[in-house]
Amino acid sequence: MPQPKVKLVVTGDDFGYCERRNQGIVDCFRAGGISNVSLLVNAVSAKHAADLAKRYHMPIGLHANLSEGLPVSQELKGSTLLNKDGFFHGKMGFREVLHSGQLKMSEVEAELRAQVNRFFELIGHMPYHMDGHQHVHVLPDVREVFAQVLSDFGITYTRVPIEPGLRFCNFLPSHLREFNAQVEKDALESVEVFHRNGIRWPDVYLGLSTMVQQCSEQLLPTGYGRAHGASRISQSTSAGWMWRRTGRLFTVHRSTT
Repeated sequence: MPQPKVKLVVTGDDFGYCERRNQGIVDCFRAGGISNVSLLVNAVSAKHAADLAKRYHMPIGLHANLSEGLPVSQELKGSTLLNKDGFFHGKMGFREVLHSGQLKMSEVEAELRAQVNRFFELIGHMPYHMDGHQHVHVLPDVREVFAQVLSDFGITYTRVPIEPGLRFCNFLPSHLREFNAQVEKDALESVEVFHRNGIRWPDVYLGLSTMVQQCSEQLLPTGYGRAHGASRISQSTSAGWMWRRTGRLFTVHRSTT
């Protein structure tokens, strides 16, 4: 029996972070090294990135950012999303405020909607996909709001950061192993929410074990091997978290954070 073909999707995250990074991502795209990009619309070089994406016809989605930089929404003065200086709380700070129960989901929704609208202003069409910078889109409560916003805007693709064999990646520093384990737990709990809202995602994900210093020529083949041979999570929560072989869509996300 012939094996199903695998479509490899390699996404360049954090497009818009700075002009130098933008150019590096474009160079990778033009060389065939990545398939698409995800735009940070609140980043300082978002307009530069958007112009490059249109010039080179790059498939592009939205990398929704609730943790770094300034908000897009003009209605968030004094918001629970922001610190005293008007910036987002940071990667771990956002999670701390969320877990404290102080984060208002109405403000999360307002900012997500503002970022989708800003994306449309910059690019001229809706995002082909939408996910969360530093995986904020799978966090408790946030995932419900995120899924509703995607549904309202007709955006049907996201990512679910569950990486095959991640628990065996003992080369990762302990703090990253702990963070990644929590991301996977949150992602598992997001599956039913996304499925209920008609949102789809790639069958297999690789990216948690390949961030920053962990992305090397030595480690990438190992990660690819794990992902290529993996199965995907069943989208039926009543059956429990079952895995089945597929091989239809495999995604790699490159990020620096």
